[in-house]
Amino acid sequence: MEVSWTDNILNYFRNLGSNPLNLVSIIVDIAIVLFLAYCFVRVVKGSRAWQLIKGIIFLVIATWLSGVFKLTILNTILTGIMNWGVIALIVIFQPELRRALEQLGTNKFTKFFGIDKDIATKTKEDIYKIVIATEELSKSKTGALIVIERDINIQDIIATGIPMDAEVSPQLLVNIFVPKTPLHDGAVVISNNKIAAAACVLPLANDNDIAKELGTRHRAAIGISKESDSIVVVVSEETGKVSVAKDGTLIADVREDVLKKILISNVVTKRFTVDKKKKKFKLSDLKNKLVKEKDENKKIEEEVKKETEVKKEE
Repeated sequence: MEVSWTDNILNYFRNLGSNPLNLVSIIVDIAIVLFLAYCFVRVVKGSRAWQLIKGIIFLVIATWLSGVFKLTILNTILTGIMNWGVIALIVIFQPELRRALEQLGTNKFTKFFGIDKDIATKTKEDIYKIVIATEELSKSKTGALIVIERDINIQDIIATGIPMDAEVSPQLLVNIFVPKTPLHDGAVVISNNKIAAAACVLPLANDNDIAKELGTRHRAAIGISKESDSIVVVVSEETGKVSVAKDGTLIADVREDVLKKILISNVVTKRFTVDKKKKKFKLSDLKNKLVKEKDENKKIEEEVKKETEVKKEE
């Protein structure tokens, strides 16, 4: 079997030498295999199956080494285990295999391979979660500071906090700001649809830029909104009122529905509709160019026909 396998590889490369265009198919082939391997590892890593896979890899290497060093008895035993191992894998991974096959015919298949949904939709869902968390924090009068990164990168601010890289969820956001916990003091930064870090330190606005009755959280919110295009949600610890800092200004005492509208308008609508409009304009420009080229080609053809007809008559 080893001889036929090596022969197949040699023939493969010989064919490549005779037809260099096959190099494209090799690159695509390798890219697909690597992508599938990455998706498989991503799905399995952290689960009980991951430990089992490491054991299988060890068994495969041990079988190969026993064949190389001609350990006949050990190689025979390990080969037998490998042959029966295929059936054992089907039995062991039966729930995972069944789930994967079920997802083939559903929209969850893209999620299985780590292909995220539309960014605009995901961002909108995250905003709803932020609003839910904000209302919970407001009801309990728990102070909070949530920074939503937009186009300007604020990695220097993220670096001042504790890295999290977690999915946005109302429960996690509420839990972070619980008083007397390690992460409650500081700001949470949401970047690229993830909770990037907590307990982040924000730059404070000058005293002239903010009313004296407002505290450090509000001053910090205005400060970061001045230095970047981030949107900041603030919950007052004293009153439980919600405020939004944007472009260096503070919108105070915001209701739930107004907060939702402000965040969707600034974080989703303004960012993603502009990109869509640009794409539409590009498509329309291409269509117009194609139409013009077709008209020009028709004119040239008509002129050529007229010239040929005149020559025939002469």
